[in-house]
Amino acid sequence: MTAALQLNLPDKQDWTVDDLVTLPKDLHYELIDGRLILPSPTAIHQDIGVQVLLALRVHCPPGFMPVLDLSLKINHRNEPRPDVVVISLGHANVSPVPVEDALLAVEVISPDSHFRDNYAKAKIYAAAGVENYWVIDPLFEDGIVLSVFRPGPGGDYEMACSTRQIFNSDVPYPVTIDLPALTARRNAILEAVSPKD
Repeated sequence: MTAALQLNLPDKQDWTVDDLVTLPKDLHYELIDGRLILPSPTAIHQDIGVQVLLALRVHCPPGFMPVLDLSLKINHRNEPRPDVVVISLGHANVSPVPVEDALLAVEVISPDSHFRDNYAKAKIYAAAGVENYWVIDPLFEDGIVLSVFRPGPGGDYEMACSTRQIFNSDVPYPVTIDLPALTARRNAILEAVSPKD
């Protein structure tokens, strides 16, 4: 026998981190510009995040670690959860992690997060001083796209590069992500779940 649990959240338009203490401890949430977001990612979204995490582990410098889905403490109206984030080991047992500890934040776009990941979170991360921000868009049929954002002269992010090819970077440390292989993996998963004619 199963019982459905009903979550009764306060009817609020503007949340702060102080309000988050009233939420169930195991609730998966993000706070973006005072908006409480309860994401529900797909298996493909999560798989891409894991593949990126594995690529980031290969040459991760001592004293740092890439992790999935960890809250970053930014200010009273923002506590985002990047899909992958590289943090120092000094905060390996802390949540939320101070944003100053984020060496890299990576977001994987979902159908309902395109604006949030490309614009709202980009502004928040840039203002908080996150030097390296990557957005991975798996929604294009002709290939998964990885875009790299770095602070420009005014402090806002500027796109440093965008590719569907094999991505090689030395910033923030040496990383290679085979986007064509990720695209092939995504397509094989989608093919397996698509209804056959």
